[in-house]
Amino acid sequence: MKRREFITLLSGAAATWPLAARAEQTSKLPTIGFLGANTPAAQRQWTDAFVQRLHELDWVEGRNIAIEYRWAEGRFERPAEIAAEFVRLKVDVIVTSGTPTVVAAKQATSIIPIVSAVMGDPIGSGLVASLARPGGNVTGLSEQGTDLAGKRLELLREIVPGLRQVAVMANVANPFALLEMGEVQAAARTLGLEIATSEIRRAEDIAAAFEAIEGRAQALYVAGEALVFTNRIRIVTLALGARLPTIYNLREHVEAGGLMSYGPNFPDTFRHAADLVDKILRGAKPADIPVEQPTKFDLVINLTTAKAIGLTIPESFLARADEVIE
Repeated sequence: MKRREFITLLSGAAATWPLAARAEQTSKLPTIGFLGANTPAAQRQWTDAFVQRLHELDWVEGRNIAIEYRWAEGRFERPAEIAAEFVRLKVDVIVTSGTPTVVAAKQATSIIPIVSAVMGDPIGSGLVASLARPGGNVTGLSEQGTDLAGKRLELLREIVPGLRQVAVMANVANPFALLEMGEVQAAARTLGLEIATSEIRRAEDIAAAFEAIEGRAQALYVAGEALVFTNRIRIVTLALGARLPTIYNLREHVEAGGLMSYGPNFPDTFRHAADLVDKILRGAKPADIPVEQPTKFDLVINLTTAKAIGLTIPESFLARADEVIE
């Protein structure tokens, strides 16, 4: 080969090396499979909190980490489909929230680490061996469902004069919402309250569920899960129309016009999920990362809604609220 031809060939090969190196580098970026139980708009605050915390931990999307976002949109069958896709994509860690989505991910893989921003009953669901030592590929945060059910009923009793009858609405197609319904019934017996159940399985059932409890309840407890969250505006509107004081698990329901919520601060739990992802990407095993309890719980009340349904909220109660929407 002539010297000029060799130099030309060498120059051409060298020009391709940076492109090849960049492609190889991109393909090797650690990848997070983000399984959203709802829609991108509904979970924006939670997702933003997660990504912001990753950035604080020096994980920058597109630079040294990749995130594949998928959204179940409140459809009960979608998490299993998304989890299977993440397995095919060979993501390095799956991030989600809510026991049904974690169960779907766990059924799809026993190898890929799974981090849940919140779970209802990880031990009873068989997701972890214990909170201190999960022992498998799942870790995250776990809310105490029974304690929260009783606390929410107590809050309703504080603001509804002479409360005796409470309805509980739950998506009974979701076994974990059904479990929460049972916890509400148990807590109601302890508090001396009568409970009327209102079952839904799909969005089309919601209006009929309100008709079923008409005249049978002075207040409504809505068991939180993806179908309810996705249809929160419909539920809030029907509760207002029925003039029913209603308590939810998330502040987003109250932002949409619901009366009151009490539960974990989800942006905070997603920030904490990012801490756990950071540990896993740096070599920790989910089996050795303890499942923790959320540390921040918010009481949020919508004073405009209270006035609309003719309910007077005591000043002492408002003073205890983390946020009052007016």
